[in-house]
Amino acid sequence: MTDPQRDKQSQNGSGVLGPVLDFLRRHAPFDQMESGDLEFLAKRLELSFHARGDKITDPAAGPADRFIIIKQGRVRGETPSEDEQVSGNAWELVPGECFPIGALLAHRPVRTVHRAAEDCFCFWLRRADFEKLLKRSPAFNDFCTRRLASLLDQAQRRIQASTVTALSGDTALNYRVSDRMQAQTVRCTPGTVLGEALATMHEHAVGSIIVVDETSHPLGIFTLKDLLGRVVLDERRLDTPIVEVMTPDPITIPADAYAFEAALKMAEHGVTHLCVVERGRLAGVLSERDLFALQQISIGSVSRRITGAGSVAAVAQVAGDIPKLVSQMIAQGAEINQITQLITQLNDHIAQRVITLCEQDFEVGDIDYTWLAFGSEGRQEQTLKTDQDNGILFRVAEGQDAETLRQRLLPLARQINEGLAECGFPLCPGNIMASNPECCLSSQEWRARFDRWIDQGTPEHLLKSSIFFDFRPITPPLAEVDELRSHLLRATGRNSRFRRQMAANALRIRPPLGVIRDFKLASGGDHDHTLDLKINGLTPFVDGARIIALGAEVDATHTVARLRGAQENGKLRKPDVDAWVDSYHYIQFLRMRLHAEQLREDRELSNHIDPDTLSELDRRILKEAFRQARKLQSKLALEYQL
Repeated sequence: MTDPQRDKQSQNGSGVLGPVLDFLRRHAPFDQMESGDLEFLAKRLELSFHARGDKITDPAAGPADRFIIIKQGRVRGETPSEDEQVSGNAWELVPGECFPIGALLAHRPVRTVHRAAEDCFCFWLRRADFEKLLKRSPAFNDFCTRRLASLLDQAQRRIQASTVTALSGDTALNYRVSDRMQAQTVRCTPGTVLGEALATMHEHAVGSIIVVDETSHPLGIFTLKDLLGRVVLDERRLDTPIVEVMTPDPITIPADAYAFEAALKMAEHGVTHLCVVERGRLAGVLSERDLFALQQISIGSVSRRITGAGSVAAVAQVAGDIPKLVSQMIAQGAEINQITQLITQLNDHIAQRVITLCEQDFEVGDIDYTWLAFGSEGRQEQTLKTDQDNGILFRVAEGQDAETLRQRLLPLARQINEGLAECGFPLCPGNIMASNPECCLSSQEWRARFDRWIDQGTPEHLLKSSIFFDFRPITPPLAEVDELRSHLLRATGRNSRFRRQMAANALRIRPPLGVIRDFKLASGGDHDHTLDLKINGLTPFVDGARIIALGAEVDATHTVARLRGAQENGKLRKPDVDAWVDSYHYIQFLRMRLHAEQLREDRELSNHIDPDTLSELDRRILKEAFRQARKLQSKLALEYQL
């Protein structure tokens, strides 16, 4: 049938375009397509009926020749090589979802049997028309070539818009620093006297002046804060050279860096101004006001208040602002990895300040030790709901006794744990805390413990390894911390039996995809009809990445860094890693959004979400994310023959 004939048939008879267009506009990616492109699609769609149990696609049928959209009913996806009822690897597609995109793009047979789970109707488009639509519709092309990433972009835009409305903000953190910096900077030379510099600042109504050398390389910065602290209070004369009162070696950032990187630098160093440089020369200045013009709470101010707090109670008060800051970052378009990095960095500041304050009450200055974070904090993946997982690694010098040092450190650790609890980090129910003697060990003891777990591999050892192997130093690390990491990677890298045990243990937690419905939901108890985004959603990615990284001897602890590291080592394919990273980020983002909503409504934080409260787009992405988790688990099962 030619295109004109098909157009005429669609416009006459029963195939009226109106209802078809209305249906398409309710589902992604069709809701993002231009009207002309959508009509092109609607005119060429044909309708087919499939009785329950009928195969709609089959790998044995040769290269895929049609693009299919479910109009009514449910379609079940199956991997032909497996018993789906036993393996749990079947999944369902519902109205609005489409397939088999990958096979059409690659001109290959499908790898999945799609079977009608009940009587259903499907729209279908011939491959030739599918390829024409790819060329004419950027939105459709983007969806087909990026699929999950395209849906994620759309979901994040919706979330951002709704959060912006709630917070009355409309800025974003994903722009370049050069787009927001003050290009016309006020600058002077090292020999400029203080009075002249102040006059220049007053004339230009600015709060800072940059001291540069003859090549315009920034040497220092002088701000109004310096005026009070270094001039007025010190009673400096106005003929004092600016070089004597400036802050030397100012923090710099490249002009092509992103605003989020600038925000992190401000938080890390507790500053309000950054010198923007290009090839070592001053290009402009970025102030905290420039960066967060519409933000109610700034990252830098929270960071400075934490590091300047004089008591644990004061630290706790500042920590209460972090959830609001996270909501603002969502509104500003920050990506989930940016948000979790920022939360981790601020939580690190909290822990470091609490440790410093508590150390004042104990005489432990002669003991070399490092405070370690385990679990999500060790992976730098914290959200707004997290309890404590920490420990201590200390050095035993010649003539010292490990038990004696431990007994001196434990009272300090107990006070630190209690201080962190006061700041909003609940005590660990499993007692994985530095105040537990089992978590306050010398470097030799930690090494011996890890070796025992790897050699014996009992269920308890496997559980502990999933927490303790993600260690990261919070206070300045001893050399022994890096040595312990290297030793761990060597030990696990050569012990495939232990990694196989870890993989078998990890596969016990399955993503909650249902055969009858979209999802397998909890039933009964406090969390009836919900999904656990942490245990069933994130844990398969976290556990899978850990096992793969240990086998590839990747020294990262962050889940995404582990996957990317294994990809760089040639152990994983980039398309697989891209899909796993996108899926992991989405579930983490959904969890973060859930926590932010619970806080705004003064509800107890929980990782359980009712999928009926999600939009169709969110449900669709979540289902695909769970499918990707299963693919990662299938990779483990194949590699370790499980």
